[in-house]
Amino acid sequence: MKMRTMNIKKHTPQRTCIACREVKDKRELMRLIRVHSGGVEIDTSGKKVGRGAYLCCTAECWENGLKQGKLERALRTSLSKNNREQLIRDGKTFCKELIGGKSK
Repeated sequence: MKMRTMNIKKHTPQRTCIACREVKDKRELMRLIRVHSGGVEIDTSGKKVGRGAYLCCTAECWENGLKQGKLERALRTSLSKNNREQLIRDGKTFCKELIGGKSK
């Protein structure tokens, strides 16, 4: 009896950016979650508890997601002005790290 060797591909989770609606690998997107207190924060580990939504690491997607209300709709919450500004600052920092880590 002959043994067949099979090429087994490992499944990579896919997620959709809420701003541009593009489907990408989960690791290429930044996850934002609604925490119990009602605020929104960035989930760098991808494992925090809470309702989540994903954004690409591009300035256009962050602007569309945060300023056009797409993030609020996806997470079913409202963002305060301070929370929105904090997310913009943190998003720039974390996305630079994510993009910088890929090129090395």
